[in-house]
Amino acid sequence: MNSAPTIHPLIQKAYAVLDGQPLDKNDALAIANDIHGADLLDLVSLANKVRLKFAPALHSCSIINAKSGKCRENCRFCAQSSFHGTGIDTYPVLAPEEVLKAAREAYDEGVRTFGYVTSGRGWSKPDADFRTILDTLDLLHRELPDMYLCVSLGILSEECVKLLAEHHAQRYNMNLQTSPARYGELIATTHTIEEKLDTIRLLKRYGIANCTGGIFGLGETWEDRVDMAYAIRELDVEASPLNILLPIPGTPLEHQSLTTPADAAKTFAIFRLVNPTKMLKFCAGRETVMKDYQGLLMLAGMNGLMTGGYLTTRGRDVGQDRAFAASLEGFGGKD
Repeated sequence: MNSAPTIHPLIQKAYAVLDGQPLDKNDALAIANDIHGADLLDLVSLANKVRLKFAPALHSCSIINAKSGKCRENCRFCAQSSFHGTGIDTYPVLAPEEVLKAAREAYDEGVRTFGYVTSGRGWSKPDADFRTILDTLDLLHRELPDMYLCVSLGILSEECVKLLAEHHAQRYNMNLQTSPARYGELIATTHTIEEKLDTIRLLKRYGIANCTGGIFGLGETWEDRVDMAYAIRELDVEASPLNILLPIPGTPLEHQSLTTPADAAKTFAIFRLVNPTKMLKFCAGRETVMKDYQGLLMLAGMNGLMTGGYLTTRGRDVGQDRAFAASLEGFGGKD
């Protein structure tokens, strides 16, 4: 008679997260390097248990690309950089009424978090475009007062952060993208990770919550992924969007190998164990790269998703995602 299989000692040790004990960074790195195959499903199961105990509600958000392309930054993965010939549509800052129309459509579909996103480095002074953005936030707040407003405008000065706080911005997206120590190598050289961290600190000072995550599949190591998980924990942000790279033709990463579902599941599970109480959102790559595995990956510790499309790549219909979220309830999810 065969005995019952035992759980890998590293996973057994990680069960202490359920008792409120933080996961040691060395243990997280050991999990990243040593957990494979059938043990990976035990890790996924633990991550889901941690989510159910500390962050059970499922969240959804929708975004609008309110200013597209012609960005002077050289982020290696990004279709909107002027350094790369990707052939995307480009346009200036949208009129407030256009943004309201998109926000109302998302609202009518049951989405209650709306992200306003622009391409570009950011703002050091509030120019005419920035004033249009402030007018747009005022309009959204007036017409949809219970819509939670998230903004992503790049690197900001204190003056601009203060104005956003005064004009109803509730959360701000500023991604680390990867390990802070390797940002210049893996992401961009036209700005620094320290400039991004300075913006995050300013946002905290003015009472704006932070949505800070990253992207996987850039050519980073497991140590880089673990470093990012702990950097995010140290920042104590409200939410973390986690993206799987879809290599875009025309970018330096167009021939990058796709992340496997197993590696994505392990990454997400580690992020949940490191950040047990936070909102972890599965964003880009959910439909396009992971496809049939997106249900498994949501059960690897995710409690949020972006619906209705991304900045320059397609997403999935909000109604489809609503049905998808409901189907997760059978595994202990709660919408």
